[in-house]
Amino acid sequence: MSDNKRRGGPPVGGGMRHGPGMVVEKPKDFKKTFKRLVGYLKPWKNRMILVAIAAIFSTLFNVISPKLLGDATSSIFDSFTSGSSVDFAFISRILLLLIGLYLLSSLFSYAQQYIMASVSQRTVAQLRREVNEKLSRLPLKYFDKHSHGDLLSRAVNDIDNINTSLQQALTQVINSFISIIGIIIMMLVISPLLTLVVVVTIPLSLTVARFVTKFSQKHFVKQQEELGNINGHIEEMFTGHQVVKAFGHENKSIATFDSINDRLYESSWRAQFISGLMMPLMSFVGNIGFIIVAISGGLLVINGSIRVGDVQAFIQYTQQISQPLAQAAGIANMIQVAIASAERVFQLLDEEEEKQEEDAALKVSELKGHVIFDAVRFGYEKNQPIINDVSLEVQEGQTVAIVGPTGAGKTTIVNLLMRFYELDGGSIKIDGVSLTDMSKEQVRSLFAMVLQDTWLFSGTIRENIAYGNEHAANEEIEEAARNAYADDFIRTLPDGYETLLGEDATNLSQGQRQLLTIARAILAKPKILLLDEATSSVDTRTEMKIQQAMTKLLEGRTSFVIAHRLSTIRDADLILVMNQGDIIEKGTHEELLEKGGFYADLHQSQFTENESAS
Repeated sequence: MSDNKRRGGPPVGGGMRHGPGMVVEKPKDFKKTFKRLVGYLKPWKNRMILVAIAAIFSTLFNVISPKLLGDATSSIFDSFTSGSSVDFAFISRILLLLIGLYLLSSLFSYAQQYIMASVSQRTVAQLRREVNEKLSRLPLKYFDKHSHGDLLSRAVNDIDNINTSLQQALTQVINSFISIIGIIIMMLVISPLLTLVVVVTIPLSLTVARFVTKFSQKHFVKQQEELGNINGHIEEMFTGHQVVKAFGHENKSIATFDSINDRLYESSWRAQFISGLMMPLMSFVGNIGFIIVAISGGLLVINGSIRVGDVQAFIQYTQQISQPLAQAAGIANMIQVAIASAERVFQLLDEEEEKQEEDAALKVSELKGHVIFDAVRFGYEKNQPIINDVSLEVQEGQTVAIVGPTGAGKTTIVNLLMRFYELDGGSIKIDGVSLTDMSKEQVRSLFAMVLQDTWLFSGTIRENIAYGNEHAANEEIEEAARNAYADDFIRTLPDGYETLLGEDATNLSQGQRQLLTIARAILAKPKILLLDEATSSVDTRTEMKIQQAMTKLLEGRTSFVIAHRLSTIRDADLILVMNQGDIIEKGTHEELLEKGGFYADLHQSQFTENESAS
């Protein structure tokens, strides 16, 4: 369409990924978005309490286990040093208790994950439902200003990020917090002095993690940039592979790919290598703490200040506490991803919607199609008018053709008729009833639309045609196809009307797809028919057949036809010539040619082009 272009660039929507060195778009208002996201968890607060309880018991049993193992070790050690026999009964009770604790810990951990999965999926399902319903209530101007990729990113990728973060981050936060508190308590019970040694190494570990992240982050950013470049290049080359082959640019395309791929390899290698240093360095710091604990603990055992089993338990606690600490950076990143994604989703949910309207108290079926434009003014942007004070009267059953150069306002007229946009001034009436006095649903029920860009969904040909009237019988569907001259080619297909169309209907030619959309419009039996370059993708012979069918079918039905081929509108009752938002000429084909104005010049240029082509 010439006029219905995107106005204003789409907002930048960056992809996010989880894992070390994850590139994160920081939320603009963390606190506000966090509170709103937590609000989606309120209906499941009882389940969240169960998750917390399960986490407490699961972690508690794991925290107690090293102390029990230490008691068993101390018992055995005391038996050897005193020369007495090993207390196997005590050891057996400890082992049975440990088996029971580990089993209970696993069961509570399973319950925690099971309940949390239910909560996160239900929460995300609610978000998806709200986004889907919101998209159906947004005005067309919103879609004009936002790229499809950005909308898909918000509706799919961002919600998936929230789902992953809810599932993993919440459980890890609870487990890590309880683990750290429990382990520190057990350490203090065993030996406050050794606890001090471990606590001193914690800031050192965090410093190492921050140091490595600082150097690896820039390489991860570069990796994401090059990943976007290579994805864009591949999509472009595969989408336009026919053009690439036609102009012999295969080698150039491969060379470009190799160049981007080499840069991606270099940045990925550096990012992964540097981030891979984190665990060895943290292990090194942890081992230093382990050595200090082992030596200090040995000295305390010799002095009789602590039992050998308690040293063993303490070493286990030293290893256990490093895991939740290492997860802290990942959890913080994950939460930031969830909040940033939630912020983008909430921005969509907060967009201004089309006003909900009540149906007018009139019978739409009784309206005939007498259309009046009265001093209509409109612009997609303020202070940038596209339509300037257009007045027009179209009688019931008339065929009105609209022609003019690109950007003249042709498609805008169609959009205003369908109330895709609201007028800045003036009014449009059908049989004396203003469009604004009817609901949008009532207005759109009067029209059927055929665009130059065909739209078919995945399903059978029969289902695609029936989209124009879901209650139509099979005979009516096939009759509409015959009137659109689509029946012949449909019956040549292996499955006829039951032929499945892919997502892009690539098993049909562009002309065949256009014929199906025309059949769909015919089946809808509208009061007013809108054709926007409806025959632009059809060959001349098929175009002639369609015109013959349309001449018969449009008898008694008001129609607006936008066309660049003037040969298709010779028989129109009224031709409007538009330029820069104004109707500069109007009349029949013969009348406009006699005037020798803009239309005559346009007709002459097309006639000359056709003569040259022939």
